[in-house]
Amino acid sequence: MKRPQYLKKGDTIAIVAPAKAISEELVFSAQSFWEAAGYTVKLGKNVSGDHYYFSGTDAERLQDFQRALDDEDVKAIVCARGGYGCVRLVDRLNWSVMVDHPKWIIGFSDVTVFLQHLNRMGIVGVHGTMPLNYSTNSATALQSVLEVIAGRPMQYSWSSDSVKEGEATGKLLGGNLAVLTGLVNTNSMPDYTDAILFVEEVGEHLYAIDRMFYTLSKSGVLDKINGVVVGSFSAIKDTETPFGKSLQQIILEHFNYRNIPVAFDFPAGHCDDNRALLLGETVVFRATINGCSLMAL
Repeated sequence: MKRPQYLKKGDTIAIVAPAKAISEELVFSAQSFWEAAGYTVKLGKNVSGDHYYFSGTDAERLQDFQRALDDEDVKAIVCARGGYGCVRLVDRLNWSVMVDHPKWIIGFSDVTVFLQHLNRMGIVGVHGTMPLNYSTNSATALQSVLEVIAGRPMQYSWSSDSVKEGEATGKLLGGNLAVLTGLVNTNSMPDYTDAILFVEEVGEHLYAIDRMFYTLSKSGVLDKINGVVVGSFSAIKDTETPFGKSLQQIILEHFNYRNIPVAFDFPAGHCDDNRALLLGETVVFRATINGCSLMAL
């Protein structure tokens, strides 16, 4: 896997909105955040645009993102928010500049589309918080983004009430569960062989989560991976007639006959304490009842 060059103070980052619309106020606040951290900021022309659901037409959003990709001064691209829209752009973008001169792409949720595509290309990306959420994020979450792109080793420890114990090593891959299952067997799906799978989700029904894991199982993904890190599953819903199983039961059931470690409660996803993860990085993952850890090699 190729890792983009770590950033240094004075480097340029671009903020673009490839999906849903975001307010100008939040964009300017994010600009101030990055400038206070010592970086130069370029804003996409349509970053605060408004075209129905989206921040601009497909052509406008595509142009903003392509300009950021092609700009030699830009070392990192911060996606303003998720929602929906990245999949409408991913195959129309010219990614060739990333092969020899990769740059950081930062985001989560719908931006999982871009992160998966990068990982398929063999490039590391950042699953991390976005400008939409800066005002509500923990200081730790915000600091973690600054740290991983500046070269501080990714090292996390956490406790979990539900684990399948074990230790594994592999590339950290994944992101939003609904988005990554929607990319199964497409030209943006990375190779999950010996990977550590990270998943997070928001607002889904329990039965839908079960269905998504069946998609991963039936496509062979779950037979290839070495471990599973379960992040935040927030605002999860049940049906009027209860599904009958908890989130933990649903997920663990898919690993009854797969001898790999599984741990819940990692602080990443649609939550305030959304820690940054380097997707594509090789990590060591440990899951025990006494504590869990995820550390880059």
